[in-house]
Amino acid sequence: MIPKNHLSLPSHPLRFKKWINITVCLTFLGTIQPLLPSAFAAEEPMKNEAPATTEVTKGTEVAKSDEDRVNILGGFDHLSRESATCVSCHREKSQGIYQQWGYSKHFRANVGCYECHKAKAGEPDAIKHKDSIISVIVSPKDCAECHKREVAEFDRSHHATGGQILDSLDNVLADVVEGAPMLHGKSPVVVSGCEACHGSKVEVNSDGTLSVASWPNSGIGRLNPDGSKGSCSACHTRHSFSAAQARHPNTCGRCHLGPDHPQKEIYEESQHGINFVANLDKMNLASDKWIVGEDYSAAPTCATCHMSATKDLPVSHDIGDRIAWNLRAPISFHIDEKDLAKGKQVKPWLERRKDMKMVCVSCHSRNTTDNFFEQFDTFVELYNEKFAKPGDKLMKVIIGEGLLTPTQFDEELEWTWFYLWHHEGRRARHGAAMVGPDFAHWEGMYEVAHRFYIEMVPQVKEILERAKANGKEAKVAKVQTVLDEVLNSDFHRWYLGKAPAKK
Repeated sequence: MIPKNHLSLPSHPLRFKKWINITVCLTFLGTIQPLLPSAFAAEEPMKNEAPATTEVTKGTEVAKSDEDRVNILGGFDHLSRESATCVSCHREKSQGIYQQWGYSKHFRANVGCYECHKAKAGEPDAIKHKDSIISVIVSPKDCAECHKREVAEFDRSHHATGGQILDSLDNVLADVVEGAPMLHGKSPVVVSGCEACHGSKVEVNSDGTLSVASWPNSGIGRLNPDGSKGSCSACHTRHSFSAAQARHPNTCGRCHLGPDHPQKEIYEESQHGINFVANLDKMNLASDKWIVGEDYSAAPTCATCHMSATKDLPVSHDIGDRIAWNLRAPISFHIDEKDLAKGKQVKPWLERRKDMKMVCVSCHSRNTTDNFFEQFDTFVELYNEKFAKPGDKLMKVIIGEGLLTPTQFDEELEWTWFYLWHHEGRRARHGAAMVGPDFAHWEGMYEVAHRFYIEMVPQVKEILERAKANGKEAKVAKVQTVLDEVLNSDFHRWYLGKAPAKK
C-alpha cells in the first residue's frame, strides 16, 4: 500500500498521460503541493545507496573497496513539480522523447526533464523556458550530480579528450583539403564528420541559444559551455539512456569503423563477433550487473573487454584502463610512455595488460591468453620495426632537408605515408589486437607492404632525382644514405635482390 504522503507514477507513459493532467491541474490549484517536492538539491541523499564498503550482487563481490564500489541509486520519491510541468507539454509536442523517457530507468526513478536540464541564471548557456531556467545541453557535469564516479572515470579517459583535435592532420584534411569555411566560418566536413564523433566546442550565441556551427552535437569529447568535457549521450543515447544499448557493439561502431579505425568490422569478422550475432538472445544485455562468465558467456562485446565488470574487476568508464598499446600513432608505443616521460604518474601498461588478461580468462585458459598476447605484441613490433620506423625516418630526413614544401598534403609522398600508417597500419594493428585475420593480413600488412615498396620507395627516389637535377647534391646524399640503410637492412634486403633475413 502506498502511504498517503506519496505519489506513485504509472508504470508506462500511456497510462502516465491521464495522471499527469490531473497532477498538473492540482499542482496549480495548490491542493497537493505537500505531496510534490521540488527538485531535490544536489546534496540531498538518494535513496537505497549501496553500503559504504562493498556492493554485492547474487553473492559476487564486484567492488572490493569503498573506492571501487558502484552506488545503486534508488531515485526520488516523486516526480518534481517542475518536471511534471515539462511533461504535460512535451508529451504532446515531443512524443518520441516522451516515449523514450518512459522506457528509461530515469522514468522509474522519478528523474524527469528538470532534474537534468535545470540551470542557474548567469550560466553560459542558460535560457528562460516558460517558468524555468534551463540548459539545452546536459553535460557530464550535470550527470555527475548523481553519477559522480562514472563521470570522474570518464574525465580521465582518452574519450574525454576527443574534442581536442584542432591541430591534427585529420583536422587539416577536413578543414582545408576537403572543406571550406562555409558554415558560419567552419567547414561542413568538420561539423558533420570529425566533430560528430570527436565532439565540437559548443559556441553560445548572444541570446543564449547554441550556434549552428557547433550544435547539435553528441561527440564523445564535446567541449561544453560549462567547462566540462564529453557527452554521456554519445553512448547512452537520450532519452532512454540504456545500459543495454551502450553494451551493444553497434553503439561503439557509430565512430569506430571505416578505413582508418575499422574496429566494428574487425569485431564482426572475429569469432567474438560471430558468436555475439548468433547468440544475441543469450547476452543478457539489460542485466544490472552484467558480469562476464556469470550473467553471460556467449561472447564478449567492446564493453566487456574495455569497461564492464568481471568477477575480479569493477566497471570502469575509463575506456583505456585496460589498453597496453597506442595503436593509432604512426609508430605504436606503450600507453604510459609519454606520460612517464613528462614525469606523470599513471597506471603502468603492464598493470593495464594484467587487467585485460583478467577479462580474457573469464572464458579462456591462461595459456591461451598468454600466447595470444605474445602473438599480438610481436605483430605490433613487426609493424613498428619493418615499416613505421623506417618510413618515419625517411619522411623526417626528406622534410628536414627541405625536399618537400611546407604545405601539408600538396605532394604525393605525404598522402602515401598518411595512408600507410593512418589507414593500413591502423587496420593491421587493430586486426591483430581483435582477432581479425583478414584485417591483420590482406586489409592490413599486405596493404602496408604494397604502399611502402611500390609507392613510397619509388616516390622517394623520384624526389631525389628531381633534387639532384636542381643541384641539391648534398641534400640528396643525406636522404640517399638513409634510404640505402633502410633497404639494406635484414627486413628489406629482399627488395634489392639479396637473400632475405633468416628465420
